[in-house]
Amino acid sequence: MAGSIVKRGPNKYLVRLYLGLVDGKRKYHSKIIHGNKKTAQQYLNKILREKDLGELIKPSRELLTEHMNEWLEKEAKTRVRAKTYQNYKDMVNLYINPALGDTILSNLTPTQIKGVYSTMIDKGLSPKTVKNTHGVLRNALEQAVKWGKLNRNPAELVSLPRQNKQEMKVLTPEQTINFLDAVVNSRWKALFSLLVTTGMRPSEALGLKWKDVELENERVTVNRTLTKVDGRWFLEEPKTSRSRRSIPIPSGVVIDLEEHKKEQAAEKLKAKEGEYTDHGFVFATKNGSPLDKNNIVNRYFKPLLLSADLPIIRLYDLRHTCATLLLSAGVNPKIVSERLGHASITLTMDTYSHVLPDMQKSATDILDTMLFTE
Repeated sequence: MAGSIVKRGPNKYLVRLYLGLVDGKRKYHSKIIHGNKKTAQQYLNKILREKDLGELIKPSRELLTEHMNEWLEKEAKTRVRAKTYQNYKDMVNLYINPALGDTILSNLTPTQIKGVYSTMIDKGLSPKTVKNTHGVLRNALEQAVKWGKLNRNPAELVSLPRQNKQEMKVLTPEQTINFLDAVVNSRWKALFSLLVTTGMRPSEALGLKWKDVELENERVTVNRTLTKVDGRWFLEEPKTSRSRRSIPIPSGVVIDLEEHKKEQAAEKLKAKEGEYTDHGFVFATKNGSPLDKNNIVNRYFKPLLLSADLPIIRLYDLRHTCATLLLSAGVNPKIVSERLGHASITLTMDTYSHVLPDMQKSATDILDTMLFTE
């Protein structure tokens, strides 16, 4: 809206300009100009420039904690996945509101924000945690600008601490073989073998249903993810459009899934009436409900690693192990990217750059054989 000029009498004009929402209410700048219409237009041009520079907004007296809570409920909750929303809420409640919540929103400065980040680092929190917290605060303050509460976003002027890339933990080929040997008698053998051979995210595997599994065609399809937030389960869309994918599986995993399906069917038969609710999940508890990832990790995954004298890694690291094994074996990175459901091959190569030197060495050996071996 470019503003309006309304004649209110001889040599008298009302200049009116919509400023946006301030504290949830529509706010206007209005002023009577005495003179001709050209004078009124000059004034309108002046306040339009001031609006563009953020100089017309009346500073909000709202506290930051009030704005952050409003942003969480009105914006974040309606726009992001349940798990992401919970992560945002945790960062607000753990790092932002305790340190800055009592600050008047319009008084917040880049120096204050930078001080919070420095304190977080001093307490031993990682640069990644600081970066994620900054992202939440920056987005919330940007919304404050859009709602007319702030003239400008102070978080945009804050530089972040350097984030060192952490070394990825994966199993070597020999360790992976040992791992698969160790899980052979586990109730969740099929889950572990599926993760390490498909590169699926744990949330994708736990959201898998039998209708997504084609045992005869040796293929599974990722259609959803399973996440738990505040004790409630959510089935959501895959992370990206490319995350919705069909993945061929090795014959050994097919056998594991067939055995698992028979064992699951036996559990259903043993259950008394009303004790088993079939939601169609491939991996479910003895009463048919979704699996808790933390329970699987603590009761099965970590003990198996310890019993096999293997490095303690995350369940998610089986995905990284799959990608590293394939790239090290010379599989085309595009194929690996598609298997993982990455948004682009660039993401794949950036994530697994540690494999590149070995790939370059293999390429050099091939050229040596082709061109210089008699």
